[in-house]
Amino acid sequence: MRKTLVQILKFFGFLIVGVILLWLAFRNVEYKKLIEGLKQANYFWVFLSLFFGTLAYLSRARRWLILISPLGYKPSMANTFYALMTGYMANLALPRVGEITRCVALGKKEKIPVDQLFGTVLVERTIDLITLLSITLAMIIMKSDQINQFMKVSIFIPLGEKVFSLFGFTWIIWAILIVLSAASIYLLFHYRKNLRKIRFFSKMFDIARGIINGFKSIVNLKRKWEFILHTVFIWCSYTLMTWVVVFAIEPTSHITLGDSIFLLVIGGLAMSAPVQSGLGAFHYIISRGLAFVEGVQIEDGLIYAFLTHESQMLFVIVTGTISFFILSGRTRKKN
Repeated sequence: MRKTLVQILKFFGFLIVGVILLWLAFRNVEYKKLIEGLKQANYFWVFLSLFFGTLAYLSRARRWLILISPLGYKPSMANTFYALMTGYMANLALPRVGEITRCVALGKKEKIPVDQLFGTVLVERTIDLITLLSITLAMIIMKSDQINQFMKVSIFIPLGEKVFSLFGFTWIIWAILIVLSAASIYLLFHYRKNLRKIRFFSKMFDIARGIINGFKSIVNLKRKWEFILHTVFIWCSYTLMTWVVVFAIEPTSHITLGDSIFLLVIGGLAMSAPVQSGLGAFHYIISRGLAFVEGVQIEDGLIYAFLTHESQMLFVIVTGTISFFILSGRTRKKN
């Protein structure tokens, strides 16, 4: 009961943050112009964006399957895709809960230890983070001063101020926490045999071992080049998915493929915000980024953000729901 209450409070807490960000994004906006722009949009480009998004999801499912293979398990491509989409749908409820959900869904269906699957997901996320940071760095080096200025003013300076406030004014507290953490790790390692007799610690050690085994899977990959190619393909699909929507409305149709990488980067950063599926954060940063760099009016930037974000969200809801029922139905039938 207490756990359920905590989950409910988390859901509404993150939802409130998302609603506030939406309010910040849409305040002082001419809603009549916004609605008119959505009516006049060419939705062919939105559906084309969904097509590229689907390719990215399929490629991501295949890449996950490649990571799982060295663990000694061979789940089907279909079940891997269904579990992935179920996880994405779960992210709409609580940020990052989808990573656990997809591991549980696939683990239950294919009889794979969830802790080992979670290790492979951590590998995936680490690689995606490195890729996004690499693209960001390349864009900052190659692109215009306007983009660099926007990234500096809107992202890096606020982020730096948060880090400074954490590590600057409360450095004593952080030093104490680091010492306590180091001491705890030492005690856990030194008395691990005795602690294993306690069920809670035994479970924690098993989870840690499973995660480590998941990370080891990247070393034992037999299809490293396929894994790399899928990673490149995923991010190319994301770029095209982001770009083609600019042609849906006239004010953004001048944006080139190279310029859309800027939208990919700031959109990726916005989706990392601790709110359901980047709700509000995506709309705010995309509309401001388009206004700052491309001179697009806020209303037009919001139309682009709305078409991009909400189309993907609806696709995830529909596909994720179907995937969930397919996995659940197959599991019940098998049992």
